[in-house]
Amino acid sequence: MHPIVVLVKRAVEEYIKKARVIKTPDTLTEEMAIKAGVFVCLKKHGQLRGCIGTIEPVTDCAAEEAIRNAISSSTQDPRFSPVTKEELKDLEYSVDVLCPPEDIRDISELDSKKYGVIVSKGIRKGLLLPDLEGVDSVEEQLRIAKLKAGIHPDDSDVRIQRFEVRRYK
Repeated sequence: MHPIVVLVKRAVEEYIKKARVIKTPDTLTEEMAIKAGVFVCLKKHGQLRGCIGTIEPVTDCAAEEAIRNAISSSTQDPRFSPVTKEELKDLEYSVDVLCPPEDIRDISELDSKKYGVIVSKGIRKGLLLPDLEGVDSVEEQLRIAKLKAGIHPDDSDVRIQRFEVRRYK
């Protein structure tokens, strides 16, 4: 298990069991030391159990970002009830560290396996991570990102950005 995944697992377990937020480690790996947006996803028996993240970093390093988002994924994802102590043994964790997003001019510049997408219009913004199970085309990726943003799927007057991630499991 990658050190950043070990960190988020420890963050979730400590928070769920003791309601305590762990400290950022004194020694960080290279990927934990950078300042970046981070998404933490939890699965239970192969099914999504929580996923929350930040597009832009709001903390000083990816490790701190991962701790913060791990706790949010386990307790604040509005699609799920908070994780319980009994579920901890069944959770699988993945951490996506985001590279800065870049604007695209045409959807031919997208690849749903390689790039995540951010679709925005005004204050509405939806993000979908790359290489997600069941998302096999750019069109499907954009449709889901638009729905997450509250934008009609047929609306083409949107800003589209792509980004790469480093995914750790």
